[in-house]
Amino acid sequence: MEPQHIKQFRATAVKTIRNNSPLSMLRRRRSGGLSFAPTAATESGRTATLSEADAQILAHILATEPDYIDNELFREATAEQQIFDDAPDVRKPDASWYSPVMDDLGVKRMPKSSEQVILTAAEERILFLQYNYSRHRLGELRAEVLETASRTPTPEQAADMLRWWRTSRELRVQIAETNLALVLAMAKRTRMSEVDFADLVSEGNMALLRAVDKFDCARGFKFSTYACRAILKAFSRQGMKLTKYRQRFPTDFDPKLERSNYVETKREEFVKDTASEVKRIVVENSAGLSDIERTVIEHRFHLETPDEGERPMTLEQVGQIIGVTKERVRQIQNKALAKIRLELETSYLHGPSDEGADESAASADGNDASRIAAALLN
Repeated sequence: MEPQHIKQFRATAVKTIRNNSPLSMLRRRRSGGLSFAPTAATESGRTATLSEADAQILAHILATEPDYIDNELFREATAEQQIFDDAPDVRKPDASWYSPVMDDLGVKRMPKSSEQVILTAAEERILFLQYNYSRHRLGELRAEVLETASRTPTPEQAADMLRWWRTSRELRVQIAETNLALVLAMAKRTRMSEVDFADLVSEGNMALLRAVDKFDCARGFKFSTYACRAILKAFSRQGMKLTKYRQRFPTDFDPKLERSNYVETKREEFVKDTASEVKRIVVENSAGLSDIERTVIEHRFHLETPDEGERPMTLEQVGQIIGVTKERVRQIQNKALAKIRLELETSYLHGPSDEGADESAASADGNDASRIAAALLN
């Protein structure tokens, strides 16, 4: 029977391995190392339910310090009442018309259902104060939670953090959707042929969101002035990035890569087959060549010696061997090639082949058998 201390050691090892498994590490990263109870009783006696998605949002909030644009109004006691309760309502935009990439997919764009909302400077100030105050309150609640010993929010703190987080997200989306027309205007104004229009619009949308996070309404400028400059700078960075990429990885269009070499390959195969067949005809003398014709062909096309270092003889050199002029050698050669062509057409081109040459290549090259023989035997 196994001793007790060995059982305890094995159980500890198994638990350690499970806790350090990739799945467990991924779960700890997603939850920020915190564990939230699905239900928890508050001080008032009501029950607060926390879903897994809310727990992940809280873990992200606690792990990341919120960034916001500070304002003197935030430190007043009645800041929340002045910014939210006493502020007038701001018109919300209708962004259903914004589908710049749908035209590329062949989908008909829906017409605008309402006029574009153009905010005044006062309305922009209200939205940005509300947005930055939401992030400010989120940062204060986060600091309160991290100062506790457990570093875990109470149900009330968790509810407040989620409320301010959702409020900041809604205000951010509202500001961005109100100014979406700036992205299209800047994209059409910036004519960059090397950058795709969809990529340009996507980069402009990201620049618009970054501008929403960094804009300070206390300086007295309109948001459109700041956002247009930020979008144009993003377009410029995108163009420079693409230029550097193309310089590092040049991929120009090469017609040779698009052209098929099927015909050239089949022609080369046909040429090799024809060359071997012509050599067989000369060696076996199946074309009925005379002795002088065979001598001329063998010396003229380098068939009499297996040494590849030697070059075929010229007409004059062959004439010196058989004792005739080079013009007479040309006449004998043409007569012998005519016999070879006739034998080639009857026994090879028009008859069954052992290796099955392509018919198109045969018809293209069979019209001039003398040229084939002269080229292949060389």
